[in-house]
Amino acid sequence: MYVIMYLVIYMSNINATNFRANLFEYLDMAVSYGDVINISTKNGNAIVISEDDYKGLLETLYLSSIPGMEEKLLQGKNETIDECEEFEW
Repeated sequence: MYVIMYLVIYMSNINATNFRANLFEYLDMAVSYGDVINISTKNGNAIVISEDDYKGLLETLYLSSIPGMEEKLLQGKNETIDECEEFEW
């Protein structure tokens, strides 16, 4: 049995002039709604995302870089509460 999960990300594609004219509206969309803003310029594109999304990407990259971490996370995800050890901070 295979489970396919899709991550739906809303991305606004705009040019730099439109972004500049509506800067606060687009920033609010990124921060409040998690939208990804793709800004096209003649020299290339830039992406605007919220700080929380950015930190989440960095944390995912960090965890993915630790050898064996993905397997440990998947194993932990599939364990029941009864199988877990009690841990005190």
